[in-house]
Amino acid sequence: MWRDLFNFAGRLWGLLEDTQQNKAEIKEMRQELRALAFEVRRLAENDAHEREKLALRLENELLRFERRLPGTRQKG
Repeated sequence: MWRDLFNFAGRLWGLLEDTQQNKAEIKEMRQELRALAFEVRRLAENDAHEREKLALRLENELLRFERRLPGTRQKG
């Protein structure tokens, strides 16, 4: 009986240690996940800014090209 109780207490102690270790690992993983989510948002914002800059460059080039075309003049 004492041996069974001792074995039970040992297993219980092991489970408590495992639980504490799991909690610590979960906390660390959450921090890593937050950092990764931040990085993904930052990259998405940078990509959006790059697309906007490219669209503005394209618009500028189109305007420059249109200015070079011979225009029709209206007499007033």
